[in-house]
Amino acid sequence: MQIADAQKEMRSAFLGGFMGQLVSALLWTIAAVLATWGTPRQAIVFLVIGGMLIFPLTQQGLRLIGRPGRVSSDNALYGLGAQVAFVLPLSLPVAGAAALHRMDWFFPAFMVVLGAHYMPFVFLYGMRMFAALAAILWAAGLGLGLWIDAPFPTGAWLTAGVLLVFAMLGRSRVLAEEGT
Repeated sequence: MQIADAQKEMRSAFLGGFMGQLVSALLWTIAAVLATWGTPRQAIVFLVIGGMLIFPLTQQGLRLIGRPGRVSSDNALYGLGAQVAFVLPLSLPVAGAAALHRMDWFFPAFMVVLGAHYMPFVFLYGMRMFAALAAILWAAGLGLGLWIDAPFPTGAWLTAGVLLVFAMLGRSRVLAEEGT
């Protein structure tokens, strides 16, 4: 299978990352609500534990909207996707260490790690929009962590909104490509 064909199959099966980003946006929204009206600990615990459910919730959501959520066995990019998925949980100690130093750095540090996590999606899906998503999350996380004095929940609210926008962009691109 050619790389372009494998990428197209990934885009179609996963609707350009739509459901995964939609699930993630929902989790970040709930974390933002908890950070705003609950406690930082509730928000952090929810986001970390909820993050473990992104893949199964994504698969269920894809099935509900009629997408396979899987690709053919000769598509080597599925294996890459599984490897990329493990980058984020393995990087979470960075956000945890930042929060131990200063609680307000948890979401910004997580945003930087999440931005880095999205870079391989450019190749995985063959969609440059993921470079923009990665850059926005990375730059916003860096800015919130280093230069902008904002309340604790700010990064969570911002990330939820950015993920939702890019979920819709990915979905629109794939549906246009498929002519539906």
